[in-house]
Amino acid sequence: MFEKRRSATLWNWLAPALVGVVAVIGWDVFVRVTDTPPYLLPGPGLVLKTLIDEWGDLFPSLLVTVQITVVAFVAAMVSGLIIAILFAQSKWVERSFFPYAVILQTTPIVAIAPLIIIWLQNNTFLALVVCAWIVALFPIVSNTTLGLNSADHNLQNLFEIYGASRWQTLIHLRLPSALPYFLGGLRISGGLALIGAVVAEFVAGTGGTRSGIAYQILISSFNLQIPRMFAALLMTTVLGVAIFVGLTILSDRLLAHWHESAMQREN
Repeated sequence: MFEKRRSATLWNWLAPALVGVVAVIGWDVFVRVTDTPPYLLPGPGLVLKTLIDEWGDLFPSLLVTVQITVVAFVAAMVSGLIIAILFAQSKWVERSFFPYAVILQTTPIVAIAPLIIIWLQNNTFLALVVCAWIVALFPIVSNTTLGLNSADHNLQNLFEIYGASRWQTLIHLRLPSALPYFLGGLRISGGLALIGAVVAEFVAGTGGTRSGIAYQILISSFNLQIPRMFAALLMTTVLGVAIFVGLTILSDRLLAHWHESAMQREN
């Protein structure tokens, strides 16, 4: 059983890695066969070389974007959980305010980011965090609210029979039942926080030592430094994948041995 589980885990990592290797090889072959110029589509070798050469400029910018993403994600996680708990405590509260959460989610961040940056012009970092927070908030609120409302009604009736208070039922029944939904929302919001941070950086166009990776992408595209732009995009993509993988591992660890989703993945 242990060997079978270990083999399945190994293939879970190897399968996407093999697909990635095939895609990179196909990319390289396409560039060589068609003799595509680097200013249109650089080959993977040139992108990797540029990434190494420009590491000193690109990596500090990536760290700025990481800071914005992490702060926005943590803020969305905490505020989203609190809002979902408030929604779960009263149907009237949920019906009154949930539509506005939907409106906030469906409003294009590109449209409101300039306003936020103008309103918070004395603190660009905070403005970028707010933009990323708006993008990342809704999945946590929606998923967690659904999870809190999906607790087993038979167990809720049992808690009522034994005289449990509303908060005791919330802490000991509804929150544990909502944990898989909450963690699912986190996996979605992690990537959205990164997207929101990058989009906000595009709109802000801030340069200097506190510029994020989006500014490096913009400057590279303006100067037709396409290999450098691809290198910055590669760093952003790797960061997004790392966020998703990290949150998936966290979810599996927290749900292992008791929730069907994690147990089936292990089997």
